[in-house]
Amino acid sequence: MDLRYTDAVPSEAERDAVDALLGPPPSGWEGADARTDEDLRWARGGASAARDRRDQLLPALHAVNDRVGWISEGALGYICRRLTVPPAEAYGVATFYAMFSVRPRPAKVLHVCTDLACAARGSASVCADLTERLGAPGTPAEGAVWQESPCLGLCERAPAALLLRAGPEPGRPSEEAPRTAAVVAPATAHDLVAAARTPEAAPPEPPAPAAVPQAGDPSLVLLRRIGVVDPASLDDYRSTGGYTALRRAFALGPAGVIREVLDAGLVGRGGAAFPTGRKWQATAQQADGPHYLVCNADESEPGTFKDRVLMEGDPYALVEAMTIAGYAIGAHQGYVYLRGEYPRGYERLAHALRSARTRGLLGPDVLGQGYAFDIEIRRGAGAYICGEETAIFNSIEGQRGEPRSKPPFPVEKGLFGKPTAVNNVETLVNVLPILEHGAAAYAATGTETSTGTKLFCVSGQVDRPGIYELPFGANLRDLLELAGPPERLRAVLLGGAAGGFVRPDELDIPLTFEGTRAAGTTLGSGVVLVLDDSVELPRVLLRIAGFFRDESCGQCVPCRVGTVRQEEALHRIVDRTGAAAAEDIALMREVGQAMRDASICGLGQTAWNAVESAIDRLGVYK
Repeated sequence: MDLRYTDAVPSEAERDAVDALLGPPPSGWEGADARTDEDLRWARGGASAARDRRDQLLPALHAVNDRVGWISEGALGYICRRLTVPPAEAYGVATFYAMFSVRPRPAKVLHVCTDLACAARGSASVCADLTERLGAPGTPAEGAVWQESPCLGLCERAPAALLLRAGPEPGRPSEEAPRTAAVVAPATAHDLVAAARTPEAAPPEPPAPAAVPQAGDPSLVLLRRIGVVDPASLDDYRSTGGYTALRRAFALGPAGVIREVLDAGLVGRGGAAFPTGRKWQATAQQADGPHYLVCNADESEPGTFKDRVLMEGDPYALVEAMTIAGYAIGAHQGYVYLRGEYPRGYERLAHALRSARTRGLLGPDVLGQGYAFDIEIRRGAGAYICGEETAIFNSIEGQRGEPRSKPPFPVEKGLFGKPTAVNNVETLVNVLPILEHGAAAYAATGTETSTGTKLFCVSGQVDRPGIYELPFGANLRDLLELAGPPERLRAVLLGGAAGGFVRPDELDIPLTFEGTRAAGTTLGSGVVLVLDDSVELPRVLLRIAGFFRDESCGQCVPCRVGTVRQEEALHRIVDRTGAAAAEDIALMREVGQAMRDASICGLGQTAWNAVESAIDRLGVYK
């Protein structure tokens, strides 16, 4: 792809999809058919106006991909003219994301998860059957194409698949569901072939409470509404205490809200465990403006699905929590950066946002308090790296989703170069019980340094996979007893692909940030993948290494090269022992340390963690 525009012409459907998002082109310079002499001499608004439109690049690519199923050269060129983006740059963005294609493909794409939880539940045999029936991955058949996919966030129903069909759905507003989606989970090759032929043949997706074995338990805090109220009903939400926290926030004022969050001891639930109140305070104190709030709903860590369940089962809680956070930091605009693999979450959130605006809970005068705040959903498109906070900024701004070097930190220069607070879904939803019951009551649950409750994503070989809510301080054995452990437990992976393994004799590890650190592992985002002795651990490690190799953005050398070398070494030693294996293990230790010390972001810094723990704690390859 060149820097120059080409003569390729978009189809009518592609043009309509872009114009539906951006409006009709105002001049020939921006893509109108008739160009005047004036259009050829100057661009209205100049470079500043072009930069202001760049953040619409990712939504425009989604618009074409949703309507047609792939992005042609003509469509890409038309988007570039509309947004004044060099074609080479737009091509770099379009090819960065796994869910986009710049080559022709059928309108129906079947994503079959082959990641850790699904692999433990037999996804390899499903893929083998699909290869026999439909051909190799990427081969069009039955009007569809199937491809292997990293984690889809459907781990409680593994093995799982997601069918996306391009084209508008008759009788349904395009903003409510951008494209038709069908979840097939647990998946069999027979069901997947039927779904590929006719999306309506797929079984209906179960409600969010099916992912919460504790649903209805009165002791729950974050999950208390799931399975109890209608997630689409704002009245149901308010009847169970909804918007009580926001009213108290207005009574306290921004500084008072931040003080409550600080006193409660809330720390981030995405894995870094940074104090939320300190982040909000640092953002609020910045003189530069405007301030922004970003909700990181791109939970792509293999084995993680808690944020999906919260958004599907209690979407108004996230809307209220974001309004409180925006008020505290002085922001008037919030963004939810949502995984592209969560079409149902998108639908539920979009509906909640529309209802909240209609009732005066979002918009120019929230609850009549003179505070203006609104929220926009921005969809990702299949890139694990976009779970990193600065990569989210680049993605929203229309750049490749590559992390930025820090400092400056987001609280100083974040989204659009302005002070920004970034929190994930679980972190934000924790703000509601803090304001409803007070910081002291919240901090009374858990431990001194890990306060409140935590959501755990339990998957693998257990009887009752799903989301569990426990107070910090419970141990791993308590959690496994709730989920139904296997008879012959081999290992438990905590924290997902970026986490670490623990042995069956280490189940008394307290599930706190400090407790797991002291035990030489990590709590991470709450992944608990349970493996019995039927699982080949070397193959699991190969899948982890392959995942990091595929998901590395390639920006920095330690990660770009190190993830490749790690996977190569694991392939060499998977069937070898003795001196040869020892040499490759030594090589991986050296490479792993280099990635940990020199990579720009957490992907490279943690890519060696699980492999290292399997070698040192489980004795793999010995």
